[in-house]
Amino acid sequence: MNEDFRRHIETLEPAYQRLQTMSPVTVRSLPEDVPQAGVYLFSNERTAWYVGRSNRMRQRLQEHCRRSSGHNTAPFAFRIARELTGKAEATYSQEGSRIALEKDPNFQEVFQREKERIADMELRFVQEADPVRQALLEIYVAMASRARYNDFDTH
Repeated sequence: MNEDFRRHIETLEPAYQRLQTMSPVTVRSLPEDVPQAGVYLFSNERTAWYVGRSNRMRQRLQEHCRRSSGHNTAPFAFRIARELTGKAEATYSQEGSRIALEKDPNFQEVFQREKERIADMELRFVQEADPVRQALLEIYVAMASRARYNDFDTH
């Protein structure tokens, strides 16, 4: 194995353990000491839902819940809303597109409700500024926690 890669991999489990042992907060109750860069995990009753990463953590976490956030800034809520409205499959035509769904009042109602729900979910995070370790850690946390809404599929 490449030695640089091995050094990065060796940092993942300790970082995951720090994240797991953090006392959970919510987006509504973010502490002052949120790291600028790192990986975060949304969960509920210790069930992992979604893992993300950011170099502007506080703002990114708030985007997941902001009423004005759309499909690009609140992808977790958007994905749940798709599932709940029976529109889970991506479409590459105008009908059923992300933009069309955002204009649909029924979909919009569910999407807004899910953003509200996410604002109250348990949230944990860990600092990681190195972009390579941050990317690897996102994947590691998603796999180790079995996060339901991370699939790393290309679209």
